[in-house]
Amino acid sequence: MVKIDLITGFLGSGKTTFIKKYAKHLIDKGDNIGILENDYGAVNVDMMLLKDLEGEKCELEMIAGGCDADCHRRRFRTKLIAMGMCGYDRVIVEPSGIYDVDEFFDVLRDDPIDRWYEIGNVITVVDAKLESDLSDEADYLLASEAANAGCIVLSRSQEATEEEIKNTIEHLNHAMEKVQCNRRFRDEIFVKDWETFESADYEKLLACGYVPENYRKMHIEEGETFKSLYFMNLDKTKNEIIETAEKIFADKECGKVFRIKGFLMDDDDKWMELNATHQEMRLEPITEGQKVVIVIGENLNEQRIGTFFA
Repeated sequence: MVKIDLITGFLGSGKTTFIKKYAKHLIDKGDNIGILENDYGAVNVDMMLLKDLEGEKCELEMIAGGCDADCHRRRFRTKLIAMGMCGYDRVIVEPSGIYDVDEFFDVLRDDPIDRWYEIGNVITVVDAKLESDLSDEADYLLASEAANAGCIVLSRSQEATEEEIKNTIEHLNHAMEKVQCNRRFRDEIFVKDWETFESADYEKLLACGYVPENYRKMHIEEGETFKSLYFMNLDKTKNEIIETAEKIFADKECGKVFRIKGFLMDDDDKWMELNATHQEMRLEPITEGQKVVIVIGENLNEQRIGTFFA
């Protein structure tokens, strides 16, 4: 049977960066893998970020968004059936930041998928410097994506203080309490700089499995409370886009902005990946891109944000 892993993570947690490292370890081991990306937006930036992995040992697939929950489940099921015939050793599923994890488990119980796939691991990526003032809806997403995880991987742990890491774990456990889930995290927390991961670390992750848990459900629809706003073909320089991102984060009228990501050209006409949060602004070289900037957040004021890109 094909092992299938679910890698979840709250908006802007860094799950795509984690998947790049996790998948590369599998490829280096000689595994044939498929990565299934799910994105509701006009441009799948995360899929573009994984392009470097694509090759003989790794194929990328995508579920197109823009449909209701039932439609999305059918597309997920259809895609898994097709991928089940490709001879993969493992499939990695990266959902959007707004995802009902029950969909993953429900579809894996369907015939004939239950005869082709075996659930391997559920890994949830959480920012070690998690913001403390999250809304009830955001805390629900955080808890619902972590509830079934075999392991919680903290991103940016090397940049966080011991106090920040302690506060993040306490916040996660408080979020579990708010959704009436009995689970509390302690030993399942993986705190280590991803750049220093060794084979033993990856093997530990590959053996983490998942935990069946119950919690109080809250219905959150993609594109309502939480949104991703796309700005295409921007005629702005690198410095202008960075300045624009800083202004958006500073302007409370824009709403609760979690992350600004996308691609831009540097002064030498080479592609750069933009990944910005309130805490930091990162620019890294990338082989290919597209002129797009995406603003991700909660209760976003689309009209106000649009004025910064006009």
